[in-house]
Amino acid sequence: MPHGLLLINLGTPDRANIAAVKKYLREFLTDKRVIDLPAPVRYLLVYAFILPFRAAKSSRAYQQIWTNEGSPLLRNSLCLVDQLQNYLGQEYKVALGMRYGSPSIEQALNQLKDSSSLTVLPLYPQYSSAATGSSIEEVMDVLKSKEVLPSLKIIRDFYQNPAYLEAQAALVKPFIGDHEHLIFSYHGLPERQIIKSGCVTVCQELCPPVSLANQACYKAQCHETSSLLASKLNLSREQYSTAFQSRLGKTPWIKPYTDDLLSDLAAKGIKNIAIACPSFVTDCLETIEEIGIRARQQWQTLGGKKFTLISCLNTDTLWLKAIKEII
Repeated sequence: MPHGLLLINLGTPDRANIAAVKKYLREFLTDKRVIDLPAPVRYLLVYAFILPFRAAKSSRAYQQIWTNEGSPLLRNSLCLVDQLQNYLGQEYKVALGMRYGSPSIEQALNQLKDSSSLTVLPLYPQYSSAATGSSIEEVMDVLKSKEVLPSLKIIRDFYQNPAYLEAQAALVKPFIGDHEHLIFSYHGLPERQIIKSGCVTVCQELCPPVSLANQACYKAQCHETSSLLASKLNLSREQYSTAFQSRLGKTPWIKPYTDDLLSDLAAKGIKNIAIACPSFVTDCLETIEEIGIRARQQWQTLGGKKFTLISCLNTDTLWLKAIKEII
């Protein structure tokens, strides 16, 4: 009997039209871990202020990256499942579950129902309650109704895993020589979620190295990822920056913001930059549209010249090897 391997990604709308995007955003943004406010406030915010405006804007963004095979995130994730299944062989059965949208985590677990053991791998290198915590909670919520539970192993994060770092560094290395500066851009979080993770304050600059005191801090894990990758790439502290993208609303999010960093670099006279997104292992709206289109346009408006978006791991051979090491 094969071991079950559940890969979890965040999710995507089924189509790029406004109705499908609104449905997806409704499920995503009403999650109590994503917008971690009291339910009445959360629902008022989502239904009165976000969905009426955000759905149309997000729909236009999705339409710019949509393919004949649908969402790039779904296409890339399904390709990963197929190639990983071939790589791991019959010892494992691999299934994909999206935290929001289709295929759902419940559908994926049904595919793995005959597995004697189950490894759960949320495809988020750094831990956050909004992504990893929500995904793991959904797995447990589905499993709690099962009469017979499998032996269970959950991978909470893997940002320090040597094989992951090796795969990520290998993608970045070819672009070091012909760019003046490298940006590691991570998905952002509201500052209040950092406080809830156990940090007393939110560091405004570099976070201290990860220790028992901040081992669950998403921002600290991101800075640690950048530091470890910079070490593998032999980068000096002046050659790279860490920043955070994808903020929503007017509450403070962790800084520096990627768009503000672009302005700062341009003001320093830097013309050629490359951007890697190490909190994403699969190219998606946040990498292809937010960075590849909008950030590129911003850089050109600022007078920048060369702008390179480094692709995510997707189905890279070293990434397949890294997943095997991680599990």
